[in-house]
Amino acid sequence: MPEPVNHQVNAARKTFQTLYQISKLLNTNLDPTTLSICIRLCENGVNPHALATVVKELQREVKAMNDAQLESSKTNATK
Repeated sequence: MPEPVNHQVNAARKTFQTLYQISKLLNTNLDPTTLSICIRLCENGVNPHALATVVKELQREVKAMNDAQLESSKTNATK
């Protein structure tokens, strides 16, 4: 790989690692793949505030579904 391209790749990797650390500090519960998708969406013009709202809502829905499934399995186990 030519030196300038290698430098760009290393800089991009370091930037992403920093963003991921910030994400963890803020307890976003985003894995690296999801964070990468969110970054690309923002780079392509998606409103960051709207994206954050959607991500939070999806996380709430997943939690509610998991809680309901857990409750259902507890109920079935006691029968």
